[in-house]
Amino acid sequence: MEPSSLFPQVTIPEDLPYKREPLLVGLSYTLAQQARRARQLNDRDLVAALTALAKKYETLVGSGLVYESSSANPTERGIASELEKQVAGYREIEQRQLGYSTLRDSEVLQAIVFMLRLALGRTNGRPRSRAFIDFLFAQFPQKEGLIATAEDSGSRLIVP
Repeated sequence: MEPSSLFPQVTIPEDLPYKREPLLVGLSYTLAQQARRARQLNDRDLVAALTALAKKYETLVGSGLVYESSSANPTERGIASELEKQVAGYREIEQRQLGYSTLRDSEVLQAIVFMLRLALGRTNGRPRSRAFIDFLFAQFPQKEGLIATAEDSGSRLIVP
């Protein structure tokens, strides 16, 4: 499947990785942490969670309605929930630093679709593929065999 064929109506601006780098790093880090906590996860689980979250934000952006799609898989729901917490944390830090949040729901949708397309571009398409997860692990290596958590080291969000 061609990565751009998923959510083709969502255009990713060329400057998104630069403009919203902290958000993208936070989302990537959250995915890596979820994969470290649950070693049985594979790329399909992450793609399914990103897809469900993208559908939710697509509905929110398009109609203003908050639509919760309930996945039958509790693992996917958990991943999507952690990603939403990351977005909420980003907005909270932005609010504290600037006095208001500049992050729009349409930009969250773009960031999620960006991550989804990245995942599809990095996975090899096999049912139990972990190529995207390995890519994430390379970006966020473990420290001496321990999982570094946000509680241990403070928030990983950086807002300009």
